[in-house]
Amino acid sequence: MDKPVVAVVGRPNVGKSTLFNLLAGERISIVEDTPGVTRDRIYADVSWLDKNFTLIDTGGIEPDTKDIILSQMREQASIAIDTADVIIFLVDVRQGLTDADSKVADMLRRSGKPVVLVVNKVDSFEKFMPDVYEFYNLGIGDPVPVSSAGKLGIGDMLDEVIKHFPEGNDIGEEDERPRIAVVGKPNVGKSSLVNRLLGENRVIVSDIAGTTRDAIDTAIKYNGQEYVFIDTAGLRRKNKIKEELERYSIIRAVTAVERADVVLLVIDATEGVTEQDAKIAGIAHDRGKGIVIVVNKWDAIEKDDKTIYRHTERIRQVLSFMSYAEIMFISAKTGQRTGKIFEMIDMVIENNSMRIATGVLNEIVTEAVAMQQPPSDKGKRLKIYYVTQVAVKPPTFVIFVNDKELLHFSYTRYLENRIRDTFGFKGTSLKFIARERKENE
Repeated sequence: MDKPVVAVVGRPNVGKSTLFNLLAGERISIVEDTPGVTRDRIYADVSWLDKNFTLIDTGGIEPDTKDIILSQMREQASIAIDTADVIIFLVDVRQGLTDADSKVADMLRRSGKPVVLVVNKVDSFEKFMPDVYEFYNLGIGDPVPVSSAGKLGIGDMLDEVIKHFPEGNDIGEEDERPRIAVVGKPNVGKSSLVNRLLGENRVIVSDIAGTTRDAIDTAIKYNGQEYVFIDTAGLRRKNKIKEELERYSIIRAVTAVERADVVLLVIDATEGVTEQDAKIAGIAHDRGKGIVIVVNKWDAIEKDDKTIYRHTERIRQVLSFMSYAEIMFISAKTGQRTGKIFEMIDMVIENNSMRIATGVLNEIVTEAVAMQQPPSDKGKRLKIYYVTQVAVKPPTFVIFVNDKELLHFSYTRYLENRIRDTFGFKGTSLKFIARERKENE
């Protein structure tokens, strides 16, 4: 089942960052920073009771006038309406009910999406409750009083949020079709690519009913197999507010990647790989998805015998944290090499779901250890007892060792490279977990 998406909307200084960091902080600090990934704290994984969801901060507003505050709040609200399953609308008990709050509440109410109205900075329920009641005037349900700074009322708020999640028997569970997210910066040719793939295969576009977020889901049939493409293109955006565009496309990418099996990261060949591409790639890498880097507009590049090599080197350099990703050079406009995309997707799906027998895996690791001795510290040497694969999507391995502290990042990477040399695993990240075991266990 898709992981639900919860978005936070609110005026400046109502405490959005404090709330976001409170819910996200512990989770984010546990995650290992992958070299080369710029962590943009736009999204975070949050768990409450037995529910997991993705929390999205729709954007900070730092304007000069009230008019800009309202227009940017509307922009935030429309991002939340487009992408979220549940919206947290955060208001401030000390500033009271404002005109901007009322106008955004109107938009949220009309959207039909579930909204949890959260009144922040209620540091004392006794003192502030009469002021909380004022927010009933917004007409979007019961206000939930919290204090992000004081960590009060957060449990009650999360209880309200998860009430709106779809039931576990959601239709999404039965849908076995591979899901492909087409992500990338604006104007790199994402829609053109999906249209080209559709056109080549002469299949009627079927919009899939019942998807919670309104990314454009398109079913495409190729060689008897149906694939669902999640296109994160503009989606009726007017794109008036330029600064918000980059953030908006990253938020789009988070929600699309969350739902996908394979991510096609589309890069503009005329621009080369950019920092924003790296951010979007980092999201797919963090989520352990299958990844194909698609360099579009290849027809617009003047070429010599070193062109592909130079472009590949540059991509590998900027996206050094995902050297496993496959790279394709295509033109959605002319159709050059677009037919190969499905073969690539099939290969990546297979690798992302590959299982290796424990016996075979340990033969490879034993050989690797013999070739390069494990690290030691203060006379104590790392011992690797055995390795076993515990999950797929992404393939996840547990390494049983005598001391976790001795298993350095560089030695894990060495073992990963040996495993990749043997089994390939092209297009998918691998995850390693160290577990300690006493020698006599």
